[in-house]
Amino acid sequence: MKFEVYCDEANPDVLTSANPRARYLMIGSLWLPDHLRNELKARITALRQRHHAWGEIKWSKVSPNRQDFYLELVDLFFAYGDNLRFRCIAVDQTQLDLALYDNDDELGFYKFYYQLLHHWVLDFNSYRIFCDIKSNRDPKRLPVLAHCLSRANLTSRIENIQSLPSHEVVLIQLSDLLLGAASSRLNQTLRPDTAKATVVQRIETALGHKLAATPKGEEKFNIFKIRLQGGW
Repeated sequence: MKFEVYCDEANPDVLTSANPRARYLMIGSLWLPDHLRNELKARITALRQRHHAWGEIKWSKVSPNRQDFYLELVDLFFAYGDNLRFRCIAVDQTQLDLALYDNDDELGFYKFYYQLLHHWVLDFNSYRIFCDIKSNRDPKRLPVLAHCLSRANLTSRIENIQSLPSHEVVLIQLSDLLLGAASSRLNQTLRPDTAKATVVQRIETALGHKLAATPKGEEKFNIFKIRLQGGW
């Protein structure tokens, strides 16, 4: 079966700053069978038309005047059941030791990307992976990531990993929305009685629990809080 994965990130300064704004670096990924791509995009376009919401979909743009639009995006995500899944990894800056990555923060970043993706690449499937383009990143890293994923998943096929501008790719934007919601809980930046709090509550009501680290087998909305200091 063919799948597509749309990825985004939040708080990358956790790897580059001595005083990052947040505790957790977050990298998120939206997973779907490729035959659903056009249908999902058409349904998002229909929501845009109904709400007159034509700007880029972003967690940072959730506001009272766009609250209903973002709530319906959340409902759309859950309407697809397990055919549309989200997984993110949370990297705790208090446990981070860049010496493990030869003090190369970008190498560390892509090793976390590997951990995000590897565990959901299943046998006998093929995957196309799309990441938000970053002008300050080494473009040679993505082919290396694809190679590593391919070597670790010999019965699957990683067709390509490609960087694209998120403002042109609505499914990267949807990944940004879901990632922002998860990040707001883990990084404790969510303020009560706001449009963002209402969106998070909608997600949590659909899941039946608060956004927090999930068991490994959680398939709809998986939050992987990686342990960087070992242990059980």
